[in-house]
Amino acid sequence: MATATVKSEDRSRASRPPRGIRDDEPFLTKEELAGMVLAYQPDADRALLHSAYDFAREKHGDQLRQSGDPYYSHPVRVATLLASIRLDQATIMAGLLHDTVEDCDDVDLAMIETLFGDDVAELVDGVTKLGQLEYQSEASKQAENFQKFILATVNDTRVLLVKLADRMHNMRTLHYKKKEESRRRVARETMDLYAPLARRIGLHYVAAEMEDLSFQHLNPEARAQILSQLEALESRNKDDLERIRLAIRQVMEREGIECRIKGRRKEPYSIWRKLEKKSISFEDVADIFGFRVIVDSTAECYKALGAFHTEWACLPDRFRDFISVPKPNGYASLHTTVRASGNRLVELQIRTEEMDNTAERGVAAHWNYKNSAYGFDIDSSRAAGLDPAANLRAFGELLTHGGDAEDFLEHAKMEMYRTHVFAFTPNGRLVLLPAGSMPLDFAYAVHTVIGDTCDGAKINGVPRNMRTPLQNGDVVEIVRREDPRPLPGYETLCVTGRARAAQRKLRRELEAKQFANLGRNMLERAIRQHEIDPVSVDMRKISERAGFDGVQAMFEALGRSHDEVSRILSLAFPGLDLVEEKPKDKVTLDDEHAASMIAGENLTPGVTLHLAECCHPIPGDRIVGLRQPDKGLVVHTIYCGKVAEFDDQPDLWVDLQWQELPKSGVRAVGRISVNAADRKGVLAQQCSVVAQAGGNIIGVSTHAREPGFMELVFDIEVDDLRHLEQIKAALRALAVVERVERIEESEFE
Repeated sequence: MATATVKSEDRSRASRPPRGIRDDEPFLTKEELAGMVLAYQPDADRALLHSAYDFAREKHGDQLRQSGDPYYSHPVRVATLLASIRLDQATIMAGLLHDTVEDCDDVDLAMIETLFGDDVAELVDGVTKLGQLEYQSEASKQAENFQKFILATVNDTRVLLVKLADRMHNMRTLHYKKKEESRRRVARETMDLYAPLARRIGLHYVAAEMEDLSFQHLNPEARAQILSQLEALESRNKDDLERIRLAIRQVMEREGIECRIKGRRKEPYSIWRKLEKKSISFEDVADIFGFRVIVDSTAECYKALGAFHTEWACLPDRFRDFISVPKPNGYASLHTTVRASGNRLVELQIRTEEMDNTAERGVAAHWNYKNSAYGFDIDSSRAAGLDPAANLRAFGELLTHGGDAEDFLEHAKMEMYRTHVFAFTPNGRLVLLPAGSMPLDFAYAVHTVIGDTCDGAKINGVPRNMRTPLQNGDVVEIVRREDPRPLPGYETLCVTGRARAAQRKLRRELEAKQFANLGRNMLERAIRQHEIDPVSVDMRKISERAGFDGVQAMFEALGRSHDEVSRILSLAFPGLDLVEEKPKDKVTLDDEHAASMIAGENLTPGVTLHLAECCHPIPGDRIVGLRQPDKGLVVHTIYCGKVAEFDDQPDLWVDLQWQELPKSGVRAVGRISVNAADRKGVLAQQCSVVAQAGGNIIGVSTHAREPGFMELVFDIEVDDLRHLEQIKAALRALAVVERVERIEESEFE
């Protein structure tokens, strides 16, 4: 029988922070700190590290912290924490110097650059800016600051690492702050932003400590109660846990697998979050205690898993393979829960030494030697499933699309806290997405251009509704159009902030383009009425004369009805008699005229067409027909919720498209809902805007009314989808209007 070496580690020793970063111990001298860095980076410059240490001590002088310690002890502890996770020399020096520019009058970035180099100066500059972004009382201010925070950290992860170390030490000394309100404010910010960001880049133990320290200030009673219950439970189950540890050791020895075994106890805040989320009692938490089995190779991970499942019954719904599909922060491990000796539920985490290192230190685990130079090994990081730039880039992309700062903060929090699903492109590329994601989220995760041109999706080779939530293992093919365009009702078609921000940007751009086209057409039509060829008119001169910054700005203003066409004409052609254009007759789009306007390859001649009342399809919509017995073919928009009900019956679907419309145009009915302030004259304002945009309101009703706001439903005759979008954009421009959306559901019938 093969034998194996099995080492056991005491949990408390294994999880203890490295010497020199605890606040109940003396902070390191410059010799000790330099020695700590040189132990893992032998080519580091000892003299330069000493110089940075002395510079910080000298410049902070006799400044004191609220704890009574000399202020320079803070940057020393920050630098020590950074050294404990083996970061490069420049980052250690930035940790020592990160407060000097802001707190010392005689220090500037130029001095830092001259004395310590460009790299250190850039890091100090980044951290200095972040230091100015402390929690503000106004939510909007905090949101704006977080935007700046993300922008400063996306390009260089080391800036974030220094800031996290700074925040870690501040949290360890937070109890010295005199005001409880101030302590709670800092703790809440740490819990909401810094801890999730630490977890995002794989710094598990940093995130766990931040959460625990924040929990201690935000809900000390709950934390104390959970700790008391944990200690009592651990005492009662000490013998059982030791027997399970022994059983694990015996299984590994029998299989000839060398390993280390570490005990794990769930953190108080993690327990509290589970109790709150699942509304269960402390006794119902199954994974309070667990064991980590650390082996030499990936193959041995799966071999050990098979051995444990042979020895004990597993819980099928509690098995997770994060080796095959790592978490976005690079975490890789096998998780399984088994009924061990005594019928006790025990969670086992099986991983390699490298996986364990990444699980604890995340991005910091990949500062290694490569080509005889100490630095970040991006190849090893990506091989472990962790790309720090990509992990932070998702937040940066939220910013590029503009939008409200508070929306950004909310989306960022959602991105950080969500669990994930994995899906694949047709060529096998793995795409990780938040749970609940839909095809549009997938499209933007692959590439922004693909998201902007997304028009439909096939899931596992079958056309599916865009509202279909993705499941683990789905293969998703995106159906694209040629031109970028926002999808109708995109708010219900995606959950990620990235997709929503991009769609909002597309909508703004489309609206501006539509208004400009509308304005151009209005002006050219008015010019032709006076028998003048628009081609012969210098629009640039007219725009300058009218006080606009360019021709497009003039056209857009005309389309938005910010300026009257008559005023522009009078400026362009003084003394011209202005005449009004007579309206042309329009054909009403109804069941009677549908057959002459809709075509399809598989459309049976003479079949009766009915326009669905749930989604009110209008020219320009992507449409599909659903066969219904005794009724014929019912025409829906492709995004209609009713269509999703027939996903499993593709034989009922008929692809349809609009024919070229009569020159006289049509009148189709579009239905929209408007959330607006409940004030006197608001309805009149909206009706006026619709009329100015050329729409004809044929029905209006109040769908909901609450103090301060109301929701109105309008049925409006429009020419086509573009015309409806112009009306929606015009309504959104009103200060009293909060939201305008097209209704494509039957709930308002």
